[in-house]
Amino acid sequence: MFDELQKDTPKRRFTIGINDDVTGLSLTWDEHFKLQSKDMRRAVFFGLGADGTVGANKNSIKIIAESTDMYAQGYFVYDSKKSGAVTISHLRFSPQQIQAPYLISNAEFVACHHFVFLDKYDVLDYAAPGATFLLNAPFSAEKLWDQLPSSVQKTIIDKKLKVYTIDARKVAQAAGMGQRINTIMQTCFFALSGILPKDEAIEKIKKAIEKTYGRKSKKIVEKNFEVVDASLAHLEQVTIPAAVTSTFDIPPIVPKDAPDFVQRVTAMMLANKGDLLPVSAFPVDGTWPVGTARFEKRNIADEIPVWEMDLCIQCNKCVMVCPHSAIRAKAVQPETLTRAPAGLKTMPYKGPEVKGGTYLLQVAPEDCTGCTLCVHVCPGKAKDDPNHLALRMEAKGSHMEVEKENFAYFLDLPDLDRADIRVTPKSSQLITPLFEFSGACLGCGETPYIRTLTQLFGDRTLMANATGCSSIFGGNLPTTPYTTDRQGRGPAWANSLFEDNAEFGLGFRLAVDHHKSHAKQLLAKQASAFPEQLVNSLLHSPQDSDIGIRDQRERVAELRKLLAGKTDADSVRMDELADYLVDKSIWIVGGDGWAYDIGYGGLDHVMASGRNVNILVLDTEVYSNTGGQASKATPMGATAKFATSGKTRPKKDLGLIAMSYGNIYVASVAFGAKDTQMVKAMQEAASYDGVSLIIAYAHCIAHGFEMSSGLSQQKHAVEAGYWPLYRYDPRKLGTSEPALELDSGERTMSLADFMASETRFRITDQHDHDHYQKMVAEAEHWVERRFDLLKRMASTNAAE
Repeated sequence: MFDELQKDTPKRRFTIGINDDVTGLSLTWDEHFKLQSKDMRRAVFFGLGADGTVGANKNSIKIIAESTDMYAQGYFVYDSKKSGAVTISHLRFSPQQIQAPYLISNAEFVACHHFVFLDKYDVLDYAAPGATFLLNAPFSAEKLWDQLPSSVQKTIIDKKLKVYTIDARKVAQAAGMGQRINTIMQTCFFALSGILPKDEAIEKIKKAIEKTYGRKSKKIVEKNFEVVDASLAHLEQVTIPAAVTSTFDIPPIVPKDAPDFVQRVTAMMLANKGDLLPVSAFPVDGTWPVGTARFEKRNIADEIPVWEMDLCIQCNKCVMVCPHSAIRAKAVQPETLTRAPAGLKTMPYKGPEVKGGTYLLQVAPEDCTGCTLCVHVCPGKAKDDPNHLALRMEAKGSHMEVEKENFAYFLDLPDLDRADIRVTPKSSQLITPLFEFSGACLGCGETPYIRTLTQLFGDRTLMANATGCSSIFGGNLPTTPYTTDRQGRGPAWANSLFEDNAEFGLGFRLAVDHHKSHAKQLLAKQASAFPEQLVNSLLHSPQDSDIGIRDQRERVAELRKLLAGKTDADSVRMDELADYLVDKSIWIVGGDGWAYDIGYGGLDHVMASGRNVNILVLDTEVYSNTGGQASKATPMGATAKFATSGKTRPKKDLGLIAMSYGNIYVASVAFGAKDTQMVKAMQEAASYDGVSLIIAYAHCIAHGFEMSSGLSQQKHAVEAGYWPLYRYDPRKLGTSEPALELDSGERTMSLADFMASETRFRITDQHDHDHYQKMVAEAEHWVERRFDLLKRMASTNAAE
């Protein structure tokens, strides 16, 4: 499917196409259009979502179309994953009108913006003979050739490619640009392509930068100018030998021990060759295997965390904040550590969960995205140097093979059973997550909540997920991050639409309750056929703890043994429904666009139902998945799409609305500010026999700050009173305790200072300073008013 946007410029018309699904499109039409494209220039760029490649190429199209007599066209191919997924930009430039509604297969210029792509994608398949190949690599021109796989070397020699390299990351970091390498690679493209004179191209690039980023920050514009000026000084041409010299080749896309389906189907899709799969390769019933994200191995981090045991206090905070479950902790008995790799790091475990045990903290080097949140949260410090932490980021290269071996060994070590420990915020992170290695943005503020849910409630979790970021990183082909434990059990996850997800999740509850009721009826009907104690225990034993759940599962297993071989209708149906005698934890999950806006009518219906469901709202305060449109959760003063001059009304207070019902458990949480309160709220919500609502603050790339600062932004939001932390428990009504507990202290930061730290507010300020100041003052009033109301509610003794 191609969606094409056309725009007239003073000189030429250019077209920009966005392609999400190229299934069935031929990539050999260039031959068919040889006459039409004789003087056409073609370029293909491989980038990473959120590295700016697509944006830079859109600017390049505009620059060339407006500055020359050439027509310009662009098609951009990317999937629906978040930042971190591959993007492929197809650009054409021609003195004749372009009649080419198809992708490029023979480009005169190919750019690969990330070196690791050479191990995953056939990048040079897009290159025409004699083409120019630009590669971003962490090696000098003299050393680069020896780092290329043999098949890549052969293609370069056979096609007589001209190869240029630059360490764009090094240039970007020197200018304080972090991972944003787009303007560096764009400058190199113009320098090598010759479409515009170099000086003119640089001037046009800077004008485009000012237009693109001027509203956001003058500092961002200046940093981009700096990297443009520095780029060409670091661009080098690579001398190409006459023969292949490499001793290694491209590794397999997935491990050799991966399941057959992953080898045949998933691997093809991961290699960007899914269009070649026949229909017969796919499951007949449409089912898709879970737990396949572990085979993707995106390998996109330049640096990974390295553990220094002497400084570690075993708090497990790094595990909790990791957006991709790429750093794990375990506590095991020492005797299980047989034949451990030489590089495996361990230390004595200090907690009561495994007395005399051994503690391990292990990174998955190919799954880590390098977001650095684990380092930012680490409290383990050297006494003589507070900047010397138990975790530090180091270049991945020297650690890769050792940590790959360590992680594989780590996964095979015994897992803790939550029924054997007292689950606390710390100990919960020793439990193996059943959500891992998702395609969420680097530093995502949503995924830690979901992963923690799977650690707390495991395979008895049923999750109804509204369309949005969480459905994309939760169930996007070709890989699935939801996985199973050693017994093959895992969360049951399903996606529904914005407008009906709350009702969809309520349907889970109704179905589970109906099946459980039916199972109990059948069991009572056949009671005489089974031991009396077993029947009574199955029907009446409490399941309000993990021990109770485990005991009930054992009783169900015993019941199934007694049912084995029975063929009467009641026994067969009893066997089918037996699992429903074990309590399930129903979670309805979605973003603020769903909960505050499009799905609010259904959400309110479910809140009024009184049924035992748990609602988790991942609140990014904007429609993050669809490009940053304002929602009713968007705060006053923030600029967003459909609020381009700043939102003029306060944020809808979903928590107070829910509390007005009186019988709904309500919590407002922020794991980056107070993780213990977040875990406690989840446990209380799950134990409440009724509707529970948890509103979770999720920092987002749309807020406009470096995602590595996400945890500190959450803390500042709480300190400014912008995001109060509280728990409202109706079970305390009529007791000596107030139903509402305010878990955040007095405000210690001004709201204006917090707002000034995020681009979404600064843009409003730059647009109209006086108007923005009025909005800040009004927002301050609303924050004070809400905080005072919460304090009064928290101090009220409901029993009086």
